[in-house]
Amino acid sequence: MIVEAVRFALSGISANKMRSVLTTLGIVIGISAVITLLAVGAGTSNMIKDQIGKLGTNVLTVNRAIGTGGRTTGGSATGTRTQSTNLTLADQHSLEDPILAPDIATTAPVVQTQSVTATLGSSTHSITSTLGTSPSYFGITNFTIAVGRLLDDADAGQPVVVLGNSVAIDLASNVSTLVGQTVSLNGQNFTVAGVLAPKGTSGLNDPDDVAMVSYATAQDKFTGYSPSLSSIQVQAKSADVMTQAQNEIQQILDARHNVTSANRDYQVRNQAQVLSTATTTTQTLTILLSAVAGISLLVGGIGVMNIMLVTVTERTREIGIRKAIGATRGNIVMQFLIESLIISILGGIVGIVIGFGASSFTIAGIHPEVQWWTVWLSVLVSAGIGLVFGIYPANKAAKLRPIDALRYE
Repeated sequence: MIVEAVRFALSGISANKMRSVLTTLGIVIGISAVITLLAVGAGTSNMIKDQIGKLGTNVLTVNRAIGTGGRTTGGSATGTRTQSTNLTLADQHSLEDPILAPDIATTAPVVQTQSVTATLGSSTHSITSTLGTSPSYFGITNFTIAVGRLLDDADAGQPVVVLGNSVAIDLASNVSTLVGQTVSLNGQNFTVAGVLAPKGTSGLNDPDDVAMVSYATAQDKFTGYSPSLSSIQVQAKSADVMTQAQNEIQQILDARHNVTSANRDYQVRNQAQVLSTATTTTQTLTILLSAVAGISLLVGGIGVMNIMLVTVTERTREIGIRKAIGATRGNIVMQFLIESLIISILGGIVGIVIGFGASSFTIAGIHPEVQWWTVWLSVLVSAGIGLVFGIYPANKAAKLRPIDALRYE
């Protein structure tokens, strides 16, 4: 029975090849769009995780909150703050207290200088960010060395610099030759200790467009002897204690700055929270885009139903003859339902192939990743479309009375 129904369905499809191809087109577009968009969503999520991972492992960043909080008067926090309290080296050292901050592994001070130009011979490069920090900063932020060495404690106050990969490439075609050379930073001579391994661009920012010197050197050469820090980098002991580490930071700095949660003069950025927010946003956008692609599947399903109704009308006399010689209602339903299924599944298969092809290209810097569950889902959805949108035409065909069908012109 099934074999016979399949044979009848295939003969009906092959009799109108162009119409069948156009009917499957809506299913093809819908399935390929769903697979491609879900692959782009997965690729985007992976890219975000990778980029945030490049910024450091288990990292929290403490920044000044300029223009917010309360104003300290007579030892109490009142009113509205007009200027933020500075973050200081004392603040950074207080976060390394093993009693008050047991979940913090290490910290690093950061002072940042803009508008620094590096010069080597006739080559120049305007550095996006020049940082003064401590050796612990490299481990916290996952910076590794490509050639040469990183900063160490002996470099404190010395004119020694570690260059980011983007800076090094602009200054010399072979970055390994830079180690030991003298580079001018805003007219001041520095010895290149090493060149950092590339991290790759992160959205609109280039984490490789940096130069790093010791904190004391930055004060001496660029910022002056100001006690203010641009930020404090903090590394928690593990990803599982990020929240505890953040709470410890807030408790220590609240006491030191005489503020509360309502008027803090600093901000703590938790990388885990940033990742969670970015991932949630990406998932929401992926769902919305997939819903749009799903609309094309719905349109394709309606197209299948429309063509099947036309097919039933065209083959009314055939249906009458089959019922007259003994075909049951179930035989007729199976015949047209299988024809609808074949059209939908063929469209689904072609859509999957096109989806895989489209996902093999890099889209706006994103490498789409096809997830196998989307393939199986696409097969089930295309089969479901064939069933749902084929039932009504099949039932209509099965309900035809043989005498009326035979009289149909």
